[in-house]
Amino acid sequence: MIRMLIRLAFFLGAAAVGLAVATLVIDDLTITPVSFIAVVVVFAVIQSVLSPFISTVANNRAPVLIGAAGLVSTFAGLLVSSLVFGDNFQITGGVGSWLITSVVVWLLTMIATVLLPVIFVKRKVAEARSDGGGSSRKTKAK
Repeated sequence: MIRMLIRLAFFLGAAAVGLAVATLVIDDLTITPVSFIAVVVVFAVIQSVLSPFISTVANNRAPVLIGAAGLVSTFAGLLVSSLVFGDNFQITGGVGSWLITSVVVWLLTMIATVLLPVIFVKRKVAEARSDGGGSSRKTKAK
């Protein structure tokens, strides 16, 4: 149960990073500050539900497209989020804006999904070494 909650936290964190950075670098993407957390949660839920389904369909129908499952689920998550939140979450500028936003958010969330656990684990290891590592060595030496 704890592992599932940790994974959920990392997944939500990755979605938040992906959407926040994409909002900063893509002029056609707008998320109001008030709705940001809700948009992240809806986007992450939609993406996490659709990704395994799209992967299974792609694997059964066209295994070559299995790598595109994450990108397609990102697009779907963005689409559903825009429908749910209306003016609080908008991608303007046409098809090109939707495509570039999907690619950027997919790429950023993928990178954040890999890096967030690494950063968290390194920090926890460093804390453990500085807090408990030195005192246990001194005790053993005596």
